This record gives sequence, C-alpha cells and structure tokens, in this order.
Amino acid sequence: GPEMPLFSVPKEVAVGTAMLGVAFATGMLAVFGTPKSSKSIIGKSSPLWQYILDHSLREHPILKKLRLLTAHHPWSKMMVTCDQAQLMANLVKLIKAKKVIEIGVFTGYNTLNMALVLPDNGRVIACDINEEYVKIGKPLWKEAGVEHKIDLRIKPAIQTLDELLASGEAETFDFAFIDADKESCNEYYEKCLRLIKKGGIIAIDNVLWSGRVLKPRKDDLATQSIHHLNEKLLRDARVNISMLPMGDGVTLAFKL
Repeated sequence: GPEMPLFSVPKEVAVGTAMLGVAFATGMLAVFGTPKSSKSIIGKSSPLWQYILDHSLREHPILKKLRLLTAHHPWSKMMVTCDQAQLMANLVKLIKAKKVIEIGVFTGYNTLNMALVLPDNGRVIACDINEEYVKIGKPLWKEAGVEHKIDLRIKPAIQTLDELLASGEAETFDFAFIDADKESCNEYYEKCLRLIKKGGIIAIDNVLWSGRVLKPRKDDLATQSIHHLNEKLLRDARVNISMLPMGDGVTLAFKL
C-alpha cells in the first residue's frame, strides 16, 4: 500500500497508547526501574506521563506494531522508550544522517525507527549478539520497506567496530546509538567517537541506570562502568554533552 508519511499522527496512535493502559505503563516503568527509583523524573504511570505521550508521540504504525509485539516479550524492559526513539529519529533527520551505528538491537524497534527516517541510500549498521530477539522485528523491517537500509551484524559489537575502522570507515558515520552491555560502554564510546564525523552525535542509553549511579556498589561492574563513563564525559573536551532524564537516562555527545 501507499507509504504513510512518517510524521503524520494517526488517531489510533493516541488511542492505542491509552488502550495499552497498565501493560504499557508497566513496560515503561521497567525501563526506568521501580516507582521509588523514578522519583527524580515523572513517574511512568502518572497522568502527566500519559499526557506527554498523547501530545508528542507520532509513532509510525509499523513501529507501533513492533512495540506491541515486544511488550509481550519477557525482556521487554530492554526496549528503548518510544519517546526516546522519536528523539533519536528527529536528531538523525536534523543532521541529515546517512550512516548510523546501533549497538544493541534487541527486537529492532529503534533500528526500524532510524531506518524509516534515513534516505533510501542510508544505512544502519545494527550490532547484536542475539539473533533470536531480532527475528521478532525483522519481518516488520521488510513490511516497512526499509530492510535494505539495515545491515545486521550478529557478532560482538567490538569486532564489528574494529572491522569498520580497519576498512577505512573512520569519521564517515553521522550518528551512533549505544545500548548494549554496560561493562563495555567506554570501549563502545571510544570506537564510535573514531567512526563518527565531526558534528556527528553519539547517544548513550541507560546513563542513570534506575538511579543506581548515585551510589554504585563496588561489586556492581555495570553500574561502575556507567558511572565512570558519565564522569569521563563531563570532562571530555572532544565532545559537547547533554544528559537527559528521559527513559533510563540518555547522554547526547556531539563530536567537536
């Protein structure tokens, strides 16, 4: 059928979001943590949160379909929040990106989200180590007509990033989204910084880690890794940064 304009707002988006009710709110809560840990930002089950979604979410129908499919997955909390994904798509459009790296694909919601706004010759290099989850989203990439823009690499992301650097692709990417194992987040960031052009953006997800970054336990390597990267980014003269209390926290690093 005819392609839907990406930024049109079908009535069923607001209705569908509202109808998801508790299941949706619970899914969003899981992304940030327990209600107790989300005191610092709007509680994901609050009417104000629902208002934000009702008045800003412009979700492509196939994205919505994939979000609903993912909501039933036992690991659905791993999915990026839909409002955050929309911001990523807007940033990709704003900088007229053509080459994007995604580290951590899960079911491919944000992969699809970025592929939809890329030009026809644009590419998302999508890195993950688990093909099982990706199988949920793959048919919808095809349905949305963007499968040709997605280059899925099932292997450790560090290996893919090293291959890209070795093949001379340093400073040729416009945007990177990092949302994988937290212990490697610093290494992902450093390699992406080499691959991204000046003026490009690296988005790092889960920088607040359900509030655990406030008091990282010595035996909690994931939280320690995130906290160390947050501290490093504050002083990193190679980038300008903004840390946003969206989803589980996202830092945008703009390469200088």
